[in-house]
Amino acid sequence: MSFTTVGVHIIQCAPCWCLLKPGFPTCEGGVILKYDFLVETYETERVKVLSVWSEFKDEDLPVRPQQSDPRGRSVHEQMVHQCVSEDLWFRNMLGIEVGAPPLPEEETRTEFMKRYAEHSGKRLALLQQKDERWWEEPTKFFDVQRSRAWVITRRLTHTSHHRGQQMAMLRMLGRDLHSNYGPTADTGGLMQNHAPTIYAYANLDALLKGENCGGAKSPLPGPGGKPVTERPR
Repeated sequence: MSFTTVGVHIIQCAPCWCLLKPGFPTCEGGVILKYDFLVETYETERVKVLSVWSEFKDEDLPVRPQQSDPRGRSVHEQMVHQCVSEDLWFRNMLGIEVGAPPLPEEETRTEFMKRYAEHSGKRLALLQQKDERWWEEPTKFFDVQRSRAWVITRRLTHTSHHRGQQMAMLRMLGRDLHSNYGPTADTGGLMQNHAPTIYAYANLDALLKGENCGGAKSPLPGPGGKPVTERPR
């Protein structure tokens, strides 16, 4: 049994449903849906990381949450940690290698963005080739055993945690924020006030090209006089 909906061909493949997406590898007639959501989440999360990095200025790299307190990572150190930590998790826990050093030779904002975009893109391509058995096999997570699907889930939340820290730092610097998940105070405020989602760039290619040329982000309308939190003063 099979049918097509919204340009995607779905086939019944016991014991589960499989989805045939253009450009995706196939496994026994289709791509198993069970863990496809993790691949798609990683695909969008890598773009969100780069989008936040695009909001910083080159001179922001040494900035810490409190400049006199070295316990809080600087913007530079956050970028180093993202590149190194993700490389270590994928190599040591998932057996996925990109075959190159995780850090750029010149540690500037745009070079970090290029290196992370390149390496995370290679990881994404390898994840897209994995079958259900690979996702469910156990692997070592520090001193315990967990499935690879569990490890990827923890990796996604780890990345999101650090990205949130960096977005808070952008506000501390007084910067505007484009959407990362949904509306922000600068895109129009609260969702219930029908504020739009406005990303800095339309896609990853536009982001890299724009930042390499000094920035070409989408314009932001601001809140337009409406409250930007549920408890405005």
